[in-house]
Amino acid sequence: MKILITGGAGYIGSHTSTVLHDAGHEIFIYDNLINSNKEVISQLQKITGAKFNFKEGDIRDTNLLTKEIKKNRIEAVIHFAGLKAIGESMEKPLDYFDVNVGGTISLLRAMYANNVNYLVFSSSATVYGQPNYLPIDEKHLKVTTNTYGQTKLQVENILEGVCKRNKSLKKI
Repeated sequence: MKILITGGAGYIGSHTSTVLHDAGHEIFIYDNLINSNKEVISQLQKITGAKFNFKEGDIRDTNLLTKEIKKNRIEAVIHFAGLKAIGESMEKPLDYFDVNVGGTISLLRAMYANNVNYLVFSSSATVYGQPNYLPIDEKHLKVTTNTYGQTKLQVENILEGVCKRNKSLKKI
């Protein structure tokens, strides 16, 4: 399967890319390199012995995403791209909503334009706030305590709504 990994040059994205490559998938990495380094792509190629397709770009650039998804014949997306610092999110809430929520909407538009219906979204335990019980499960009440968590919960709600209204989008 041809899989787009947004934020694929980051820590979790790069490890996911390696595992999926080893499982026989063709990986395309899309990253703006704000929280990562292009050298990661070279390291992935050294580790696996394979060439990884890479495009530097902003997740909010719907036109570029649409073009790259089409050009690379992407079949599924794993979405890690976004801002991630809890403290910074409280200082720069508009930046976090713009990148994390707006970027996801941009990605969904690009996927829709290319009839890509498979998405894995990397959320965060921060959507649960202070846990009422452990271990936390998906039935746990969601009460965010910071802007970062609010953006992740907002995206979860958007995806839930999109899946309910667009039966071709597969919720995994």
